[in-house]
Amino acid sequence: MRLIGTQAHGIRLPIISHGDDLSSIVVKNVLEASEQGNIDLRNGDVIGITEAIVAKSQGNLASVDDIAADIKDKFQDNAVGVVFPILSRNRFLNILKGISRGAKKVYVLLQYPSDEVGNPIMDIDSLDEVTDKLKDGFMSASEFKNIVKDFSHPFTNIDYISLYEEVGDNIEIYLSKDSRDILKLTKNILVTEIHNRFITKKRLIAAGAEIVYTLSDILTSPVKGMGYNEKYGVLGSNIHTQDMLKLFPNPNSAMEVVNAVQKGILEKTGKQVEVLVYGDGAFKDPICGIWELADPVVSPAYTEKLGGQPNEIKLKYVAENNFSGLQAEEKQEAIINLIKEKNQRNSYNEGTTPRKYADLLGSLCDLMSGSGDKGTPVILIQGYFDDYSTQ
Repeated sequence: MRLIGTQAHGIRLPIISHGDDLSSIVVKNVLEASEQGNIDLRNGDVIGITEAIVAKSQGNLASVDDIAADIKDKFQDNAVGVVFPILSRNRFLNILKGISRGAKKVYVLLQYPSDEVGNPIMDIDSLDEVTDKLKDGFMSASEFKNIVKDFSHPFTNIDYISLYEEVGDNIEIYLSKDSRDILKLTKNILVTEIHNRFITKKRLIAAGAEIVYTLSDILTSPVKGMGYNEKYGVLGSNIHTQDMLKLFPNPNSAMEVVNAVQKGILEKTGKQVEVLVYGDGAFKDPICGIWELADPVVSPAYTEKLGGQPNEIKLKYVAENNFSGLQAEEKQEAIINLIKEKNQRNSYNEGTTPRKYADLLGSLCDLMSGSGDKGTPVILIQGYFDDYSTQ
C-alpha cells in the first residue's frame, strides 16, 4: 500500500508587478520547484494561485476617489445609509473614505454584538449583563459606548467605532441588530455586508427603502480607466496604499490565467492539472469565532473539475458498522473493494459534507500560503483526488 496521501507544497515566486506574464511565471516556477524538490507532476495535481498576485499583475487597482465618483453618481450627492460593514482596516476603511467623499452625509449602521464575519464590537461575554439596557436595539455610538464602555478588537486592538467616526466629518455612527433601523435616518442605502447582502437588500426594499445598492454594485465598470470588477464590485477588495484598493480579480480575467497555466503545464509535461485562483479560505478562528472568509467567494476562477464535489465514503463509519466483525487485513480489503464499487457507481457524498472542490482546495491553499511573508503565493497539491484504494 502507498503510505503517502495528499501533499501540498508552497511554491515561491519573484515579487509580482503590474504587467508581468503571471501564467508563464507560475508554470516556470512550478516546474523548477518540482525539479528542485524531486516532485513528479501527475495528472490530477492542483495548482492554486492567490488572488492577490492575479490582481496585482493585471493592475486591478482603484482609488478612494474612484469610489467617491461612483457613490456620487449612484446617490446623487444625497445622504447615504451604510448598513452592516465588517470591522476591518484592510477591507473597509478605504471604502468608507470613498463613501464619505462621495456623499453629502453618511450614516453608518454597525451590527452588534459582532459583524457578519464574527468581529466583535463589544465584549460578547458581557452581553447578558447589558441586554436590558440594549433592549431599544437602535442607538447612537455615544449611547452604545455608555452602555458597553470602550472596546478594542481582541486581535487588532482597534476601537472600530472611533476609527470609522474619524474617517470624515460627515459620518455618524449608529448601532443596531436590525438593518431596517437605517430607514429612520435615510431611504438611500448602501448594503455593505458580504454574504448576506442580497437578503438584506430585499428586506430593506420591502421596508420602504428608495435607493438600495450593495458593495457588489460599486465599481462594476472602470472610472477614468482604473480597476473594476464586473461581478463583485469592491467586495473582496483590500487596502493597497492609503488611498488605493486592490480589487478582487474579475472572474473572466482570472479564468484567462487559470486556462493559460493549465495549458502551459500540459504543453511542457503532458500532464493534465487542475488550476484555481483562491482568496480567503472558508474557516473559522477557534478563539474569537471570526470567519476568515471576507471575500465574496473562496475562488473566483477554477478549471471545470473543481466545480464538482467529493465522491466519498466515511471510512471511520463503514469500518465500525459495515465490517466490524472482520480482522484487520480482511477489513482493509473489504473497504478498498467498497470504495472501488462506489467509484464505479459514481455516487456522491455518502456520509460526507457536500462541499465544492474549489472551496475545499482554496481553503487548503490559503492556510498553506498565509498572508504574511512566506513568499509562496502558489500552492501545488498532489494526491487530492486519490482515495484509500489508489495504489
